[in-house]
Amino acid sequence: MRTLRVEDASIGYGSGDPVLRDVSVVVGPGEILAVTGPSGAGKTTLLAAMAGLLTPAAGKVLVDDAALADRDQAVALGVVLIPQDNGLAAILTAAENIAVAVIATGGTPAEARRLTAEALDRVGLSGHGDQLIEELSGGQQQRTAIARGLALRGDVLLADEVTSELDATNRQKVMDMLRSEAARGAAVVLATHDPEAAALGDRELHLLDGEATWVRS
Repeated sequence: MRTLRVEDASIGYGSGDPVLRDVSVVVGPGEILAVTGPSGAGKTTLLAAMAGLLTPAAGKVLVDDAALADRDQAVALGVVLIPQDNGLAAILTAAENIAVAVIATGGTPAEARRLTAEALDRVGLSGHGDQLIEELSGGQQQRTAIARGLALRGDVLLADEVTSELDATNRQKVMDMLRSEAARGAAVVLATHDPEAAALGDRELHLLDGEATWVRS
């Protein structure tokens, strides 16, 4: 399994001022890092850099000793992102969204079928695999995105506000799943507004006004 490191990173969009400045953090195998802060503080920005979607203006993001250059490299190194907006293809079914992702990352069709069925079962959507994404509720869509992330079995799992659309029962199930991912050795980063979800983290990094400070380290 792999270690995720952010070293003195300043992260932003285009030529504008950085959203985050001089962020450093290490997340090792089996660890859960909670990233907290108000809306607009940079939680999604930090996870985008960790996922290879944004290149820091200064500093770097590494998986083990490899500095991330782009999303393709991050995927090749086992970095899985469950995005806040779920990132699902509306024209595909829930099962197809998961299976396509598994095959795109090197899985065989047989593995894709097995992992898809297992992941949908874990999030309580076994009976909804054949439904189009647009036919699912917001909470069901979120659970489908979580199932896709689980099916990919990444070495690094980045989860952006994955409990925001869920009721208390499903929120607890998702937190238990994230614990299970850490237990199998994944480095897990959870960005969240939810204090209960944040308490899941072994450590908590709080973002505010472009700065990152440790609440629990």
